[in-house]
Amino acid sequence: MPLVNVYLRQGTTPEYRRLVSEAIHKSMVDVLKIPQDDQFHVFHEVTPDNFIIQPVVFGLRRGERTMFIQLSFNQRTPEQKNDLFRAIVANLRLFADVAEEDILLVVLETARENWWAAGRVINPDTGYDERMTDLRGTPETV
Repeated sequence: MPLVNVYLRQGTTPEYRRLVSEAIHKSMVDVLKIPQDDQFHVFHEVTPDNFIIQPVVFGLRRGERTMFIQLSFNQRTPEQKNDLFRAIVANLRLFADVAEEDILLVVLETARENWWAAGRVINPDTGYDERMTDLRGTPETV
């Protein structure tokens, strides 16, 4: 159950937010192999006076469409996270025409036992609930 929080400036359309969500979710399905129906995205539109960043950060100009994406899921390898970051950037450009310079990403990793949904209990030895399986019948990770 990865959780995605997207912070952006107030004034985007529902269609734009849907496209951003699709881009992020496709990246997570393709790279992290999460199930297609495992989508939990929360959008936070804030007023410009509450979205404060420098116009140039680390030498890169940031535009009005700059967004901060916070991804929460179980531990992944550095390679998986790098692949995910690349996929998100590519898909955001493709789906929602977001420039690479306007994307800020962070991953918050947590242990499997810190996730809870629908009364399930995680086995601390395996990190899985016996009801959690993917299409191949093997345990899923968050």
